[in-house]
Order: sequence, then C-alpha cells, then structure tokens
Amino acid sequence: MKEMSLTEHLEELRTTVIRVVIVILGSFVLAYSFGEYIAEALLTPLRNALENDPSGKVVYLGLLDKVLSQLQVAFWSSIIISSPLWFYEVWRFVKPGLYDHEIKAVRPFICVGFVLFLLGVAFGYFLVFPLTFDILLSFGVKNVEATISLKEYLVLSSKVLVLLGLLFQLPNAMLILGFMGIVTKQSLRNMRGYIYVGLAVASAVLTPPDPMTMMALWFPMVLLFELGLLAVAGIVHPYLARQHS
Repeated sequence: MKEMSLTEHLEELRTTVIRVVIVILGSFVLAYSFGEYIAEALLTPLRNALENDPSGKVVYLGLLDKVLSQLQVAFWSSIIISSPLWFYEVWRFVKPGLYDHEIKAVRPFICVGFVLFLLGVAFGYFLVFPLTFDILLSFGVKNVEATISLKEYLVLSSKVLVLLGLLFQLPNAMLILGFMGIVTKQSLRNMRGYIYVGLAVASAVLTPPDPMTMMALWFPMVLLFELGLLAVAGIVHPYLARQHS
C-alpha cells in the first residue's frame, strides 16, 4: 500500500475526475452521433406496450424537445458506453490505498463490476420496462388517450437504466468492502433487515405505485445482496484467513 498525504490524495482525485470527464465527453460525442438509433431502441418497449392501446402515441411538446432529449439521451448513454473506462479510472484511484494481497483479490471484480452493470441495464430494458409500461397503461380508467412526452420518456428511461446498472453493483461492492475489511459476514447479517428495507424503498421509488412491479425489482436486489453475502463468507473470509495465517 502506497502512503499518500492528504494533498496527494486530493491531487489524485482531481486527476481521476478529469480523466473520467474526458472519457465521458468522448463517449458523449459518439453517443450523440448515434442518438437517433439509441432513442429508437429506448422507445421500442414503450411502443410495444402501446400496441395494445391504439389511441396511445408519443409526442413532442416543444420546438426544441427533440434536440434536448437527444442531448440528454447521449449523456446518459455515454455513461453506459464508457463504463469499462471509468470503472478502470475508479480502480486506479482506489488501488494505491490497498495492500498487495488486497489488489490481487479485488482486481478481478473490476471486470465483474462491468458485467453486473450491463446486466442491470439489460434487466431494466427487457424486464422492468415492459412490465411497468403494461401495468401503467392498463391502470385506472379506460377509453382515454395516452399522450406521452418524447423528452420526458427518453430522459427518464435513460436515467433508470443507468441507475439499475449501478444498483446491480451491490454484490461487487460488498466483495470489495469485504476485502478492505470494512464489512464482514457478521456485520452484513446484522444489517440484513435494514438493507432489505432500504432496497424496498429504492424499488418503490424506481417503479410505479404497483406492488407487483415493485416486487419484480425488489426480489432480484435481495438476491443480489444474498449473493454478495455468500461471496463475502465464501471468498473474502477464507482468503483473508490464508493471508494472515
């Protein structure tokens, strides 16, 4: 582990932030050039749900809505596209604070984190979106026209996909914190009830006011937590015991 002063830590943080911003800006330019295709992909689950409601349609309400929505979609898409690079930059920032045996243990989970991020995005796009749209469009009074704002939908759907990608980092974050000695299997078990409640709150915020949709998100998040707990107990503790024996 490399010893660094507070000034050196702040300087390294500044450098990391600058690199991440450059990476995201480069990805933003790429995402904006394909903005039309990305927007069409995001609209597909909604349009599939609207097939059961012939009166429903997606509209833009302001003269600049198409431009502004494409800019924001490009920004959120750039975070997804550049995730391997900014994952690496975060790793570079954290690495000096770890011992050699912790570096060897944590390094593989950077790749795991990227895979989990993509799984979270895929989970939102292929499961949460279709289920949510079907429930929302069939909820309440019938025989009314669904007029959906293009800008609001594209921005909201992009944010939700990125947030789900981050939420799926839960087992990976638990493993890294375990290797750093911040959490143990005992502390995680003691906090299980509070974590379940926190995940339920997050699921309620991310989904419409419908118990079925909330459970569709909450249950996988609980499974991810339990998977992380098993990994801490089965991987972290034996590894650290061998290092200190």
